[in-house]
Amino acid sequence: MLAPGERVDRKGLIFAATPASDFICGTLQLASGMTLQVFTTGRGTPYGLAAAPVIKMATRDALAERWHDLIDISAGGHRHRARHDRGCGLELFRLILDVAKRSVSRPGPTAGASPTPCPLFNPGPVT
Repeated sequence: MLAPGERVDRKGLIFAATPASDFICGTLQLASGMTLQVFTTGRGTPYGLAAAPVIKMATRDALAERWHDLIDISAGGHRHRARHDRGCGLELFRLILDVAKRSVSRPGPTAGASPTPCPLFNPGPVT
């Protein structure tokens, strides 16, 4: 687990403990050397990064269905209840590998959203 801004010193799956603010977390993870981000959202934030691919994971099926053009995978209960957690985790793991291998063409941010190159300012409170 990396602290905010701490550099990666090994290969593999690394977790970064960064603030929950959408745009600040991506910036700090990029500063750590992130090459791919799995971004969970419960609101459907139109978020993307210019410097690294972002896999957007909805926490609710209704969100994934509503924002099908923004969400890559749903971890919602209804869709995955029959497959159990292992099925959803395996689906996410395969998507991470595909994106990391660049065998999946990752579109940029959709719905007219701009990529976030390196924003540090957020006028709201940071958790």
